Amino acid sequence: MTVFSIPEENIFPRPELAEADGLLGVGGDLSPERLINAYANGIFPWYSDDQPILWWSPDPRLVLFPKDFKRNKSLKKVVEKGEFNVQFDNDFETVIRNCAQIKREDQDSSWITEEMVQAYIKLHELGYAHSVETYFDNKLVGGLYGVSIGKAFFGESMFHNKTDASKVALWHLVDRLLDWNFDFIDAQQETNHLKSLGAVVIKREKFLNLLEIAIAKEGIIQKWN
Repeated sequence: MTVFSIPEENIFPRPELAEADGLLGVGGDLSPERLINAYANGIFPWYSDDQPILWWSPDPRLVLFPKDFKRNKSLKKVVEKGEFNVQFDNDFETVIRNCAQIKREDQDSSWITEEMVQAYIKLHELGYAHSVETYFDNKLVGGLYGVSIGKAFFGESMFHNKTDASKVALWHLVDRLLDWNFDFIDAQQETNHLKSLGAVVIKREKFLNLLEIAIAKEGIIQKWN
C-alpha cells in the first residue's frame, strides 16, 4: 500500500487502496467540484494547519441509518419539552466556526482549518452543505453540519454549549432525512457517542455499495430552510 499524490485533475485513487488507517492521498485542493467528487467516492479531507490536505477512506466505517436512531426516553422528554428552537441552514458559518473551536483529546489544533471553513461555506452556498442549529432563549447553543449528495448525508461535526443541544439537532436532522427518504448518515469514524445513538460499524466495501445506490437518487440541492 502507498499514500497517493492527488493530481491537479479532479480524480482520486480507488478507496480500497487506502492505508490500513484509512489514509488514501495527499495534496489537491478543496474546490467544490473536488469535495463533491470525494464524498461521492467515500473519501473525505481531514488534516491540521501544519499538514498538507490529507484524504481518507477508513475501513470499517461508522453509519447511522435514520430508522435505527435511538430515541431514548430522556432525550425524547427534552425534545417534547420544546425548550430548544431548531432551524436548518439559518447560520451555517457560525455553526462550522463553533465546531472548529471544540477542544478534542490528543489534538493540539482543530482539523477544521480556515481553509476548510471557507471551502464548506462555498458548498453551503451551492446547496450541498447544510447545518442544523439549536437555539435556547434566542441564542445559538448547539448544532451540526454536513454534506448532502443524493440520498446520503455525510456528517462532519457537531458542537454544544448547553446539555443535549447537539443531540436535539441530530434528532431533528434524522426526522428530516426520514421524511425525505434518505438512506443513511455517514458518521465516518467510530465513536462511542454516536454508537450509543444507533450508529453501526460496517465494512468499507458494504459502505461503498450503499453509497453508490444513495448518490444515484435525486438529491435536494438547495438551502434546507
